[in-house]
Amino acid sequence: MKIAFFNTKPYDRQPFNVANEQHQHEIVFFECHLSHETVSLAIGFPSICIFINDYLNADMLEKLAQGGTKLIALRSAGFNHVDLVAASRLGITIVRVPAYSPYAVAEHAIALILSLNRKVHRAYNRVREGNFSIEGLLGFDLHGATVGVIGTGRIGAIFAQIMHGFGCKLIGYDAYQNTVCLAMGMEYLSMPELFAQSDIISLHCPLTPDTHYLINADAIAQMKTGMMLINTSRGALIDTQAAIDGLKSGAIGYLGIDVYEQEADLFFEDLSNEVIQDDTFQRLLTFPNVIVTGHQAFFTSQALANIADTTLSNITEFEQGKNCVNEVKIENAIATK
Repeated sequence: MKIAFFNTKPYDRQPFNVANEQHQHEIVFFECHLSHETVSLAIGFPSICIFINDYLNADMLEKLAQGGTKLIALRSAGFNHVDLVAASRLGITIVRVPAYSPYAVAEHAIALILSLNRKVHRAYNRVREGNFSIEGLLGFDLHGATVGVIGTGRIGAIFAQIMHGFGCKLIGYDAYQNTVCLAMGMEYLSMPELFAQSDIISLHCPLTPDTHYLINADAIAQMKTGMMLINTSRGALIDTQAAIDGLKSGAIGYLGIDVYEQEADLFFEDLSNEVIQDDTFQRLLTFPNVIVTGHQAFFTSQALANIADTTLSNITEFEQGKNCVNEVKIENAIATK
């Protein structure tokens, strides 16, 4: 099948070229995002492949359908950036990669926790400048800390397993209790109870209308003073301005994020020679107790290989008329309303 790949970098293309040796699709890579300005490039492609920062609303999907697109392959687990109702109406099938490497994301969340706690980022800079003072680098033992896990699916459960290995007390919130987490002694609580008891809160839930700004001013007011907040899921789970206010007041003692609600114009690009216009993001970077990484939690060699293999397998199944287990159904959109 002829596939237009949008929003690609060299590190995307290599694993897809390797995986395509088995599938033999006709792949055309585009570095640009799929947008109103670039949608004409998709004309004549029955399948397109996009990443998390390519947003497809009803108007965009209409244009794709007119150009002959029948399949949209997402190189991601999340699908909140696509209007599923419009896609269904237009007869466009959506497929995704539900689990490329839950270990990669869970382990990155741990890296943020360890770096923030032991001030690794600050110590690194000091030593490079010949400053070996440890003043201001005081951390705390993770052993015995209470860790709240919001969202205990595959990634959340792996994260909980790692924290359990550190000797942490686990508490969780999810609509469905995970037996793996229960076996480790996790106690499922209401959201306010989890906020009040957690020394560390890590977000591992999808972005839906119900979870948008899950962490807002009211939620922060319920948390332990000086707690640590980690987000490797979706940026809009956190109201960034509320988080900034929490950092200024000391309510949030540490913030580690790999995602940001307005990341589309920032992440995955080299802006080192430009003035970043997002004042809210720039304000975040001024805090010494904040670490921001640019949506790299997924970024391991194993994850890229899994993304390529699953994406091309999804496309092959569609081409062969098979039912694809990774198809995103209209019910998924309705369930998140």
